[in-house]
Amino acid sequence: LEYCRVDKADHVMTVTLNRPDRLNALHPPANVELGTVFDDCASDDDLWVAIITGEGRGFSAGNDLRYQAEGGERVATPRGFGGLTSRFDLAKPVIAAVNGVAMGGGFEIALACDIIIASDAATFALPEPRVGLAALAGGLQRLPRQIGSKRALGMILTGRHVPASEGYELGFVNKVVPADELLATAREWAGMICACAPLSVRASKDVVYRSLDM
Repeated sequence: LEYCRVDKADHVMTVTLNRPDRLNALHPPANVELGTVFDDCASDDDLWVAIITGEGRGFSAGNDLRYQAEGGERVATPRGFGGLTSRFDLAKPVIAAVNGVAMGGGFEIALACDIIIASDAATFALPEPRVGLAALAGGLQRLPRQIGSKRALGMILTGRHVPASEGYELGFVNKVVPADELLATAREWAGMICACAPLSVRASKDVVYRSLDM
């Protein structure tokens, strides 16, 4: 794998975004690669939970605009950002272990996960309106559903940066921990999920998301 690292142990797949020189900003080839990684997670009966995190200072700075500006090849990414934002059929739980900056598409990846554990150094934003864009990889749908429209619009219309502690108060972060405890805490939560019956977990996740559409 070129743009991420994958570790599998104890029914848990840990995916580490690995473009630290670009704060793990993702370009189409990385999104395609991550799509295949999560396809593998979906089809592997031995994997029950996934964790996604970032190498270095950032979780993900979102879309790699430099790659685009340099004329990088555009490739169809049917599974969306991080192989997750357009994936609506993954029954297995995914935990985002947000270690640093989660901006734009990076925040949208975290929002597409089921649980967000954040380092106290993490920052979240949908800054697209500041550069004439909109968060169209699910952010505009998922954030209001997760925290309510007024709170969500307070972030969306201003593009402001929200620290992990405020993310917890707003309700999109499940837990904030010191940076050096982040992965251990994410693995602890994964372990608690793995201690439950896997089919019950998947059915429960499925019902929750289907109910949001009803």
